[in-house]
Amino acid sequence: MRKSLITAVAMGLVLATASTAFAATRMLETGSTLLYPLVNLWVATYQKEHRNVQITTQGTGSGTGISEAIAGVAQIGASDAYMSNGQMKQHRMLNIPLAISAQQINYNIPGLNNVHLNLSGPVLAGIYSGRITYWNDNAIKALNRAYASRLPHKVIIPIHRSDGSGDTFIFSQYLSFSTPSWKNGPAYGTTISWPTVQTAVGANGNPGMLQTCKATPYSIAYIGVSFLNETNKAGLGYARLKNRAGRFVLPTTQTVNAAAATLVSRTPRDERISLVFAPGANSYPIINYEYAIVNPKQANPATAKELREFLNWAIDGNGGQKPYYLDQVHFRPLPASIVKLSRSQIASIS
Repeated sequence: MRKSLITAVAMGLVLATASTAFAATRMLETGSTLLYPLVNLWVATYQKEHRNVQITTQGTGSGTGISEAIAGVAQIGASDAYMSNGQMKQHRMLNIPLAISAQQINYNIPGLNNVHLNLSGPVLAGIYSGRITYWNDNAIKALNRAYASRLPHKVIIPIHRSDGSGDTFIFSQYLSFSTPSWKNGPAYGTTISWPTVQTAVGANGNPGMLQTCKATPYSIAYIGVSFLNETNKAGLGYARLKNRAGRFVLPTTQTVNAAAATLVSRTPRDERISLVFAPGANSYPIINYEYAIVNPKQANPATAKELREFLNWAIDGNGGQKPYYLDQVHFRPLPASIVKLSRSQIASIS
């Protein structure tokens, strides 16, 4: 009798445990490969502290993140790009900043990867449109007089994203905002009609951009700063970019903060704003908010509750704003005023 009772209690505990596991709230985060390394850090810690939540992460590109959040496939669509006015008219979605990031312009020029070349929006537009085809083109030499004699007469291999990408969004914004001919041509977006360039190569995600650039001498690529450790390990160079004030700057904590400081006060309540090509002598020109694209109306109250809790954890001192997380991917924390706006949006999820 005693043995039967013990067995029954044990079975009950097993069933209760199984029931608890089965009842765990499951959420999917998918999208930006730039944000992906940070989300993985967050989720690994968060799930240790919240055993009742299971979050799956996928680096699929910002375009997919936005579309799957709209479709209800994903609870969080990670994106380096905010949704356009046209998209917002069709779909009532939240665009919630979680952190501030930047983008590098990397290159693989044997013998020059250990220096920071100066590059500008018009020169990059020339490269990606096929008007500038050699590394020793006069337009590049004019920006790099100290290295002019070392620039090789080698064909430039421009690498661009082949998937829908927030990195493409902010890179093409830099070209559009700095170069009228690009603004009137390909313009900007998560996907654009790239000019036909015989040597151009497409790559999928930031990992694909990194590997393709590493494997392709004389190539150039735009890669999110969360891959800075990997691009350094691969031995790639990265450029000083010409900002709106006409100065050439690297993506550092100081230059990213300087750029953000000039524009955060203009952030609207829905938080959809470009931080690219910000004014200021020390501003790095390609920075952006990293967004969680979220449907304010979730499938059930339990999911809505857990989603609110995770996003609030990510943007406050328990999650994303601790240097432990952001420093590992070279991101910057949201200013207090933007945290307040993001919290307001998060509170509307039901």
